[in-house]
Amino acid sequence: MGKDIKQLTEDMNEFVTAKGWYLTNSKRPQTPRNIAISLVLEASEVLEHFQWSENDYEKEKLEGEVADVALYLFQLCQLCDINLEVAVHKKVKQNYERQWDQNTVK
Repeated sequence: MGKDIKQLTEDMNEFVTAKGWYLTNSKRPQTPRNIAISLVLEASEVLEHFQWSENDYEKEKLEGEVADVALYLFQLCQLCDINLEVAVHKKVKQNYERQWDQNTVK
């Protein structure tokens, strides 16, 4: 527990390598496009937990889906040479400079 983004990405990379999914003849080619598609599919599985009720979900199953989303995100960032930690900090800073609901939030 308590691993940082870099270590989690390394764990994901080790798993994908062990499965042989980086090999050129893999049935699961690890291309940015394929990983982006998988990321969206897994995000949809997160949404499925809230399809009929906002509070009636199985936490353990939801945790697994959220973890899948994170793992695909880590891999996409690795494949596209994006430092996720830097990207998140940059985006939060940009968001502070944007204006949303300026008349309703005080």
